[in-house]
Amino acid sequence: MDKRYQVFVSSTFADLQDERSNVIQTLMEMDCIPAGMELFPALDEEQFEFIKKVIDDSDYYLLIIGGRYGSLSDDGISYTEMEYDYAISKGIKVIALVHGSPEKLSVEKVEMNPEAQDKLEKFRNKVTTGRLVKFWSDAKELSGLVALSLPKTIKTYPAVGWVRGNEATDNTELLKQLNDLRQENSKLEKQVDQLQKNRSELSNVAQGDDEVSISIKCKILEDDQEKNKSWEQKVTWNNLFKCIGPKILKRQNESVVFNTLSKYISSRKHENCISSKIDFTDFEKVKIQFLSLGYINFTGIGATSYWEITPKGQSYLLEIMSVKREAVEANNE
Repeated sequence: MDKRYQVFVSSTFADLQDERSNVIQTLMEMDCIPAGMELFPALDEEQFEFIKKVIDDSDYYLLIIGGRYGSLSDDGISYTEMEYDYAISKGIKVIALVHGSPEKLSVEKVEMNPEAQDKLEKFRNKVTTGRLVKFWSDAKELSGLVALSLPKTIKTYPAVGWVRGNEATDNTELLKQLNDLRQENSKLEKQVDQLQKNRSELSNVAQGDDEVSISIKCKILEDDQEKNKSWEQKVTWNNLFKCIGPKILKRQNESVVFNTLSKYISSRKHENCISSKIDFTDFEKVKIQFLSLGYINFTGIGATSYWEITPKGQSYLLEIMSVKREAVEANNE
């Protein structure tokens, strides 16, 4: 299907009209769907609630920062910064284009108020800390920066996107799969809620060196021929967590966790597996177990799900994986 991505363009408005125009034109030429403040050039609190819904529907968030902080909400925060904070809270991937030398801008494009200047500087620091940004000095540069940055972002962080109604309707199998995923996700969320409510009563939950059986199928190379193998593999909960824990120190796509576990389980018996896949029901069992133990967080965005280790999970991972001093001294003897 021909998928298009919606990109929310966020910036101050009056001083960056040329810059926004260049960016929006480039997005349309890339078959993307631009969205942003053109809906409401003069925002207020009520209109911002609508803007949040537009951000929710967007696949990527593109931020342009020039020399002005912008109009303030009742809380004293600019609507541009509020949009940025909201996009971050929703896990939307951000592409930041920041002016490299705002002091060189003309007077009408910079903040004259010292308080606004201070807020702009703090906002710039927030945006440029801990993420890759692109710096620009002329409106004409932005088209090239967008054309280079957005495809890389889409490739690295693929989003849900939009398709034409007739294409989506014709692909009934895909719709069925998406509907099944939504139902499964809803069911899982209810199970998680119940588990969290009853966590204090879960002292008898299997964990640590307790063993669990995982069904596995794999293809192996034997006598220059591919052969299908399937079996039940016993493994401890500690070993399962040692396998996936390092992978989810940062938020990780569920498919990566699934593939990591499949490779690990199959390697317990066959080192020469070409491909492997654990039973999906067993995979869900592992997920629920670590959620109930409080070791992972699980979030879903559209049809994509993510795992991330919790502080409790990090502490436990350090406990079971750290090399103890006694072991080091024993090895040196």
